[in-house]
Amino acid sequence: MQEKAKQVAALLKILANENRLLILCALIQKPMTVGMIAKYTPNITQSALSQHLTLLKAAGILDAEKSGQNITYSIADHRVEEVLNVLKKYYCEIDASG
Repeated sequence: MQEKAKQVAALLKILANENRLLILCALIQKPMTVGMIAKYTPNITQSALSQHLTLLKAAGILDAEKSGQNITYSIADHRVEEVLNVLKKYYCEIDASG
């Protein structure tokens, strides 16, 4: 049980970033390219977005498929989808007030 708690804590630590949550909220809808994901994270640079995507991919949370010059990202870890589904009604819904 202690090992599982350690794994969940590591996962939650990665998720505990508003930009990474925005990225995952976008990707829970469908696989997307970096350009598509950028629309959901307008307050960060392309470089910062790439760093977040790299971290999420290295953690096994995202999968990436290259097609020509585009890389399409999707959620690879279904535990993350389950967590996001719980958070979705509080966090992922589009807020008209910004």
